[in-house]
Amino acid sequence: MAEVRLATEPFDPGAELARFTAAHPTAGGVVSFTGQVRAGDSVEALELRHYGPLTLPGMRELADAAAARWPLAGLLVIHRSGELRPGEPIVLVAAAARHRRAAFAAADFVMDHLKSQSWFWKREKRAGTWHWIEPRGEDYADLGRWKTDLEEPFDTAHAQSQE
Repeated sequence: MAEVRLATEPFDPGAELARFTAAHPTAGGVVSFTGQVRAGDSVEALELRHYGPLTLPGMRELADAAAARWPLAGLLVIHRSGELRPGEPIVLVAAAARHRRAAFAAADFVMDHLKSQSWFWKREKRAGTWHWIEPRGEDYADLGRWKTDLEEPFDTAHAQSQE
């Protein structure tokens, strides 16, 4: 049900979303989020590094946790790694569900976890110099909305027992 990919090359979010939507014709709602490298602020590049043995399994576990919480017809998570230029897509999360609220919630849940508890290290290049980027306080606050145990963020049994 969930399709999770770690991409090392650019991808076309529009084409991916069209394919995903076509694959779920019975869904009443398809919600998507595309994150891209910001242009401006002197940003020349963004680099995302990751630890291979944990990244894809962790992304799959996150997708499974979302699918366990909401009745989804499908879920798509694509995340880039490597060096990216301004305007290039970093992440695409799409959720298809019979009703829109489940799709919105699932996409939001996945993005909140990717933003603050992911398996990626990020750094930005400005004026020829690289600087590491850490999650912001707001990112952790967003994560707290999901009532997950931050020590084990994808323990779906715990998450469901809290609702």
